[in-house]
Amino acid sequence: MLTSLSHISLTTACALFSVCAVVIGIIGTRLARVVDDLADRTGLGEAIAGAALLGMATSLSGIVVSVSSAWTGKPELAISNALGGIAIQTLFLGIADMVYRRANLEHAAASLGNLIQGALLLCLLSMLLLGRFAPEWTLWQIHPITPLLFIAYLFGLKLVKNAQHHPMWAPKRTRETREDQPDDSDGTQTLLQLWLVFVCLALTIGITGWLLERSATVIATETGLSQAAVGVLLTSIVTSLPELVTTVAAVRRGALTLAVAGIIGGNAFDTLFAAASDVAYRGGSIYHVIPDHVMLWVALAVLMTGVLILGLLHRQEMGPGRIGFESLTIIGLYLTGIAILILN
Repeated sequence: MLTSLSHISLTTACALFSVCAVVIGIIGTRLARVVDDLADRTGLGEAIAGAALLGMATSLSGIVVSVSSAWTGKPELAISNALGGIAIQTLFLGIADMVYRRANLEHAAASLGNLIQGALLLCLLSMLLLGRFAPEWTLWQIHPITPLLFIAYLFGLKLVKNAQHHPMWAPKRTRETREDQPDDSDGTQTLLQLWLVFVCLALTIGITGWLLERSATVIATETGLSQAAVGVLLTSIVTSLPELVTTVAAVRRGALTLAVAGIIGGNAFDTLFAAASDVAYRGGSIYHVIPDHVMLWVALAVLMTGVLILGLLHRQEMGPGRIGFESLTIIGLYLTGIAILILN
């Protein structure tokens, strides 16, 4: 199966790539509804459910692409897919801000959980840079920064959970603040059925990610595009479609905290793509074989996340139909990164 997919034609690869994109988009719509129900029925709350459930599930296709690429000796594609995904998913919040017509999304969805997740994301991205510039030490071909990334991520989730139960800070309530309140359940599905649906949707996204990596490899080979270009402009965008769909769907459902948490939590989980890719890559430390034009996206992701946190803290009040400064800045930063990638 693996060999046959490696030798498919460019036309077949493009068709497979398109089908995967459609499947991921459809599943993403369903996932937002299921996770929102799970957040209410389990008592997890939207912030932790967005990070631990929605963020992870929507990222499965991306992590499969990165790990599969690293395992088959394509580290540049593996890391560019991860970093490109973080950037495009942050951009999606700007799109969601446009969809939410009542007020600035970052104003309405400000919460302690989202701020902690944003700070966690900054820490994880900074650790990726530390891995790049630290000595090229490995144990069983794995760099020491890799297990530290997993530990830091789990510690960050614990902080989010603790903040939810014992908050030491809270955003000021305004008429546009949308707090995390459980919705009325229609009771048509049991809790077990919800979990089974969630697992099935997540597994489908993961399998689709593997097919995406196969088709993306053929597209890169046949068109002459660099692995970085394919990772940032193709696979990262397609594997991030669930985040776009679920974010817009969550905003339309009024689950604003879930929408923002799903993006920030998904981005934090996406940094683990690099850690998982380092484990899969058998050529030593993956952080030291990535070219500078790919690592540029780490700096860009740090800057975009910093702007997002400023937006959550400043809570700019905009009128209906207008977006905040953070959304405009994030969109501009992403387009700048694309321009730099193309010019290089």
